[in-house]
Amino acid sequence: YSPFFQHALNSGVRRYHVAPVLCQRAKVAMSHFEPNEYINYEKLEKNINIVRKRLDRPLTLSEKIVYGHLDDPAKQEIERGKTYLRLRPDRVAMQDATAQMAMLQFISSGLPKVAVPSTIHCDHLIEAQSGGEKDLQRAKDINQEVYNFLSTAGAKYGVGFWKPGSGIIHQIILENYSYPGVMLIGTDSHTPNGGGLGGICIGVGGADAVDVMAGIPWELKCPKVIGVKLTGKLSGWTSPKDVILKVAGILTVKGGTGAIIEYHGPGVDSISCTGMATICNMGAEIGATTSIFPYNDRMKKYLGKTGRADIAALADEFKQHLVPDSGCQYDQVIEINLSELKPHINGPFTPDLAHPVSDIGAVAEKEGWPVDIRVGLIGSCTNSSYEDMGRSAAVAKQALAHGLKCKSKFTITPGSEQIRATIERDGYAKILREVGGLVLANACGPCIGQWDRKDIKKGEKNTIVTSYNRNFTGRNDANPETHAFVTSPEIVTALSIAGTLKFNPETDYLTAADGKKFKLEAPDADELPKLEFDPGQDTYQYPPKDGSGQHVDVSPTSQRLQLLEPFDKWDGKDLEDMLILIKVKGKCTTDHISAAGPWLKFRGHLDNISNNLLIGAINIENGKANSVRNALTQEFGPVPDTARYYKKMGVKWAVIGDENYGEGSSREHAALEPRHLGGRVIITKSFARIHETNLKKQGLLPLTFADPADYNKIHPVDKLSIVGLKDFAPGKPLKCIIKHPNGSQETIMLNHTFNESQIEWFQAGSALNRMKELQQKSS
Repeated sequence: YSPFFQHALNSGVRRYHVAPVLCQRAKVAMSHFEPNEYINYEKLEKNINIVRKRLDRPLTLSEKIVYGHLDDPAKQEIERGKTYLRLRPDRVAMQDATAQMAMLQFISSGLPKVAVPSTIHCDHLIEAQSGGEKDLQRAKDINQEVYNFLSTAGAKYGVGFWKPGSGIIHQIILENYSYPGVMLIGTDSHTPNGGGLGGICIGVGGADAVDVMAGIPWELKCPKVIGVKLTGKLSGWTSPKDVILKVAGILTVKGGTGAIIEYHGPGVDSISCTGMATICNMGAEIGATTSIFPYNDRMKKYLGKTGRADIAALADEFKQHLVPDSGCQYDQVIEINLSELKPHINGPFTPDLAHPVSDIGAVAEKEGWPVDIRVGLIGSCTNSSYEDMGRSAAVAKQALAHGLKCKSKFTITPGSEQIRATIERDGYAKILREVGGLVLANACGPCIGQWDRKDIKKGEKNTIVTSYNRNFTGRNDANPETHAFVTSPEIVTALSIAGTLKFNPETDYLTAADGKKFKLEAPDADELPKLEFDPGQDTYQYPPKDGSGQHVDVSPTSQRLQLLEPFDKWDGKDLEDMLILIKVKGKCTTDHISAAGPWLKFRGHLDNISNNLLIGAINIENGKANSVRNALTQEFGPVPDTARYYKKMGVKWAVIGDENYGEGSSREHAALEPRHLGGRVIITKSFARIHETNLKKQGLLPLTFADPADYNKIHPVDKLSIVGLKDFAPGKPLKCIIKHPNGSQETIMLNHTFNESQIEWFQAGSALNRMKELQQKSS
């Protein structure tokens, strides 16, 4: 067996009911929901000391926490950007859309209980339509089968269950589960939100989460570390969101790939804990493995306010391990002076197209983007904290005082039930409603396409501004002509009041109801409530101590859920004469590969959701979406139909992609679907990290052109053969023979990043197949 799996078998699977070695100084629970699972800073300290002695150099904060969770710190090979680390994360968190497939895979593993504390959060399946309570009840009715599956599966396998209406997974993690020094794995790309509390929180696919829940060491390529040094101080209209909008403009959507973004410097202390979380959250848009801030008093204040003063006290004792060493070296350093930073707005169609708010009106007119704002939307996992809502309310209150309401439609999404209840108590929600806002359910809603939008028709060119994180084509409302811009909640509020991108709240005046001109003052609001947070309704379901008698129901006729069948094993031969399903032109995110919105209802049914495979990708042959040539019939048709036809005829196929293929969401359906429909190889110029790993986990071959220019040598009508699989080895390129229709052929070289255990995943058909093989051999 590979060293990875052999070690897992020899060391045995850790069980959830066996607590880690306890801290000697104090027994402090990771969360009040798990009173018998303790923070283990002493183990972190021990591992850090072992690694520091081995490397003989100062360590970054990222390195301390990552290496502090090594399975074997004494022997693990460590080289940034090259070696694969075997890690022992502290916990797992899953949102309901990805939890379905993660739990179906865990059920397939045959294990009786999760090995680490794990939670499921119901936030993705609630569609924004008419308002919070009605939308929530409608979601409960429509998704009852799925919620019942997740609830019973959680009870059976020892997983905590946050019911629909609880709030967005990342806000709940920040309020209850993240803490300085934690390593948390989450099945959502914005899991790095927890870095705002000094944790290494990493977004993964469901198969990776299954590894952690199964007690197997989790693999991660040793990240590089990009340092962002913050100087100066935030003030005026500039917010924490502007920091990451600026960084996104610098690094682009792939500039952080393979790296952790580590913020440091004197400017850090001017940012609230939830503001730091905002910055870390949107680090997903630059491809970063995760982002993190050093432990400080702002975090301590937030821990205390959220009922975790005991964690803060313990973190104080171990603080030297929760900040970077003096003299540590970063692979790249970016410096931002917060005193000089201006409010930003990014977009449209990509989150790294950065503009100062002062320039966006002129740029929009020059580019032909609509300047009138149809809808402003605040909230989301990125910006739905108490401080965010307070700053937005401060802007709205000024408009109301002058007799104004929003010219644009305006929606508000609280991040959690605790935030909702507290802003209702403290009057913020009332102000936001009075200015024209509609308070939606505590859920993802329009941010992920769960928006029953009625004010425009599909194909109508329009502009929206949001405090969200992503603005890919069609993401929010399925309309490819919606120009979505990302900015801070207070800027969204100001622009919604003005109704136009041409308004700059720093310099421009509004006309009051009495005809007088006035200028909005920069918003000021408390970062935390003066009173304690109002917890609102109790929406958490504890897993029973013994869930072995719990029944998990999956109907064989269900259209929402489907038990998984193992994928076929590699037959030991090269992949010859594969057809090309599609050669993708330009940006291809996981939204393009496996759309969300109305398709979310099929996230637990692999065959049904496969009907959205690559329907958003642009075919280079004709410049159209969801229209590809069937090489066997020569007819053009939808991508999923063509893939199903090839599968029916026993023909293997490949996809050719461009740069940063698979950026965006962690959704592993973008890897499961091509595998299910007969795909074998994805060849691109480059991959986004999570998607590349997801493809490997499902037994596909993600390969990159050794020479990116070779992308131009492959045409949609060609046939491809991957040669050398019998000698497949880490670091050894593979050959691709391109056969053209005229009978000529040429050979190009393809690179890969597989290590030994990942090659075994391919040979077994998937990582889950390999896990089950090893369990059978072990027993």
